Amino acid sequence: MSTALAPIGDFPEPMQTPSAMPSAAPQMSPQPTLTRAQKAAIIVRLLLAEGADLPISDFPEELQHSLTRSMGSMKSISRETMEEVVEEFLSEIENVGMFFPGGLDGALKLLEGALSPSMVTRLRREAGGVFYGDPWEKVVNLPVEVLLVAMKSEAIEVCAVMLSKLPVARAAELLGMIDGERARRIAYAISLTKSVTPEAVRRIGISIANQLNNRPPVAFKDDPVDRVGAILNFAAAQRRDEVLDGLDEQDEEFGRLVRNAIFTFANIPQRIHKQDMPKLIRSVDQADLVAALVAAQNAGDMGTVNFVLENMSKRLSAAITDEIEEAGTISQSDGERAQAKIVEEVRRLESNGEIFLRMDDADA
Repeated sequence: MSTALAPIGDFPEPMQTPSAMPSAAPQMSPQPTLTRAQKAAIIVRLLLAEGADLPISDFPEELQHSLTRSMGSMKSISRETMEEVVEEFLSEIENVGMFFPGGLDGALKLLEGALSPSMVTRLRREAGGVFYGDPWEKVVNLPVEVLLVAMKSEAIEVCAVMLSKLPVARAAELLGMIDGERARRIAYAISLTKSVTPEAVRRIGISIANQLNNRPPVAFKDDPVDRVGAILNFAAAQRRDEVLDGLDEQDEEFGRLVRNAIFTFANIPQRIHKQDMPKLIRSVDQADLVAALVAAQNAGDMGTVNFVLENMSKRLSAAITDEIEEAGTISQSDGERAQAKIVEEVRRLESNGEIFLRMDDADA
């Protein structure tokens, strides 16, 4: 398609009279042809004029550069040229049968959950950490432990930029996880970020985001403390105590963390707030609650029994007390099964954010 550009300021020569015109008509010079970049600039200009919100910042930087330079080099075009470009653009759009996500990031997002973690890591490494969009969109969603590594290892100025880009709540959480002197220096460095260029901020974002790419894939999603805690939660009480005692002897800190991750029926008075007890009691089967309390009473754990009975209505407390007396004794296996159901419900309520557990006995 050959179309003529008509730059602003190129006015026609004054019309000549017939007597002044040469006897032979001059040869017409060939009209310049629009490049694809110029056509793209025309389409973008039209869409912006219509108020369209174009994600130009998500384009590769070379494409952004080419588009901007092409738009800057053009002054005006005729209506006929504009219409021809639009018709050609619409014709190409109509012939498209399917769109694919642009770049590796888009493809990985589309295939999220379908690829193995090792393949995701390999693809990101092969791409050399190239980001087509805003890397900070990825950084703000990185796990806290990854961000904490950057906060402890990167230069103070880099940490100041990172905190400035993170949501306030996340930034405050990270600042509270590093030592006081470094936190003070980072906070002060934020006051010096006024003149940091957008390109520098982008490079910092890419560097931090690449830390996610460089992490080797892991076989287990949950932390070791959580895995051991989950297993011991449903182990028999005797075996659980034996394992915890062994962990204390071998690695006292790991044992302490596992104890915090464990929640048993006997932990109710120390780990559940009084105001959360009515919600728990309403959500469990009353027969299971009675059996769990009978087992606790038979084991001499009257502290848990009294805590549960004191944090419910007087009428319900009296009714359950009567049922406990009528039940007498139950087998240890039946009692532990009932207590496990109560514990499972506690975990469900906690994971849904309906109740909050205390971290350890010292917080009670």
